[in-house]
Amino acid sequence: MSDVIIDSIVSAAARLRRGATTATELTERSLAAIDRHGARTNAFITVHAATARATAAALDAERAAGRDRGPLHGIPISLKDLIDEAGVPTTAGSRVLADRVPAADAPLVTRLREAGAVLIGRTNLHEFALGTTSDDSAFGPVRHPLDDTRSPGGSSGGSAAAVATGMGLASIGTDTGGSIRIPAAVCGLVGLKPSRGEVPNDGIVPLSTSLDYAGPIAPGVQDAAWIWQVLSGRPTATIAPASLRGLRLARLTGYCDTPVAPVVRAAFSAALARLRGAGVVTTDTELAETDRLTRAYGDIVLPEAAEWHAPYLDSRQDRYSPAVHDRIVHGRTITAVAYLEALAWCRRLARQVSALLETHDALVLPTLPITAPAIGQGDVIIDPADGTTSPVRAVMLKHTQIFNMTGHPAITLPVAVDGLPVGLQLVGRLGATSDLLAVAAACAPVVSTPER
Repeated sequence: MSDVIIDSIVSAAARLRRGATTATELTERSLAAIDRHGARTNAFITVHAATARATAAALDAERAAGRDRGPLHGIPISLKDLIDEAGVPTTAGSRVLADRVPAADAPLVTRLREAGAVLIGRTNLHEFALGTTSDDSAFGPVRHPLDDTRSPGGSSGGSAAAVATGMGLASIGTDTGGSIRIPAAVCGLVGLKPSRGEVPNDGIVPLSTSLDYAGPIAPGVQDAAWIWQVLSGRPTATIAPASLRGLRLARLTGYCDTPVAPVVRAAFSAALARLRGAGVVTTDTELAETDRLTRAYGDIVLPEAAEWHAPYLDSRQDRYSPAVHDRIVHGRTITAVAYLEALAWCRRLARQVSALLETHDALVLPTLPITAPAIGQGDVIIDPADGTTSPVRAVMLKHTQIFNMTGHPAITLPVAVDGLPVGLQLVGRLGATSDLLAVAAACAPVVSTPER
C-alpha cells in the first residue's frame, strides 16, 4: 500500500468548488481503487458502481447549474453493512440476514444523500459488530491494508481498510466498544465516536441499544468534523483549532497505561512530548474501579444483543458463526440484576470522567495497547517484559469501551511511527463533540509529525 495516496475531503471539496475535479472523477478513482485493492483487503460486501456513477453525474449537473450542497457534495463515502439503504440488503456480515432488504434509508443515510455524498458501497465487518478484528464474517475476514496477514481492527474493519486504500474518501462505521476508533487507529486514520445521542441509530442493526454509536472514519479531523455535522443534523462549518499553548490534557494512567506494547508506548510518549513542546500541559491521573469495567460491559452488551437476536437465535442458529453465536446466547444467562447494576456502574464511571473534564480540556491515552494482531490470533502478550497472555479481543477493547459506557465523545488520531500504525485517543466533555474536534484539530498535526 506504500504507493497509495490518501485524498482528504478537505482537498477534494476545494478542488470540486474551483472546478479542478468532478464528482464523477472522484467516483471513478474510488472505483478504480476498489478494483485494485478490494479483493486483497476484502473490504467490501457490496459495491454500488452503477448507482454511484449515476449519482455522481447528477451531482455534477447540479453543481454546473449553481447548486452547492456543502462540503460533502460529490464526495464518495462507504457505509458499514449494518446501516440500512432502501432496496439494498443489509447483511451485518452474517448469513442470518442474507434476505433482509430494508424499505427505507436509515436517517443518517438520508442526511448523507441530502448533503450530496456519493454512496460507493457497503463494507465488510465482524459479524453483527460483535468483535474487534473483522475475522468472523460470512464474507471472509477483512485484511489490513499494509499487511495481508494482519487484522485491520473491527468491527468496522472494512470501513477503515476502504479509506486507507482510497476506496472512497470516508466511511460511516458504528462503535459499541471501540469499533470506529479501533480500526481507524490500526489503519492510521481518524475515527470519531460522537457524544451520546448526537447521531440517530434508527435504521442500524443494533448490537447494544445502550452503547451503540455511529460516526465517521476519515483521513483527517476536518473531514470527520464535516461528516459528524451532517450525520447529527448540524450546519457544516470549518473547525477552528484550539490553542495548544495552555491546553490541558489529563493523561490516563493505571488501567489505561499498563500493560502497553513497547512500540505503542514509545510512539505515544513521543507524541505527548511533542505536544508539551508546543505548550500543552499534561497531568497524570487514573480512573477508579476499573476492575469491574470488562464485566459491566458484557453485562450490558450481551443481554441487549440476545434480546434483538431472539427470533434468529431460535430459527436460524445454524447461520451464525460459532463464536458470535455463543457470545450472543451467553447474554440470555445474564440476570436483570446484573444488567441494572452494570448500567448504574456506568453512570458512576461517567461522573468520574466528567469530573476530570471540569479541570481539563480533554483526556488522552493510547487508542489501543497493541498494534494490528494477526488474523485469527486469539491471544497476545502485550508487553514482553510483563509476559502476561491476554485475549486479543479484550486487549483491543481495553482503552475504548470505557467511553461507550460513559457516553463521552472520543476521537483517535494517527501518531507518527515507523511501522504499523498507532493511535492517540482524545476524550471530551459530554455533549461537546465540537470542542473535542477543536482540540483534535490542534493536536493532530503535532502528534502525526515525527521528531527530527
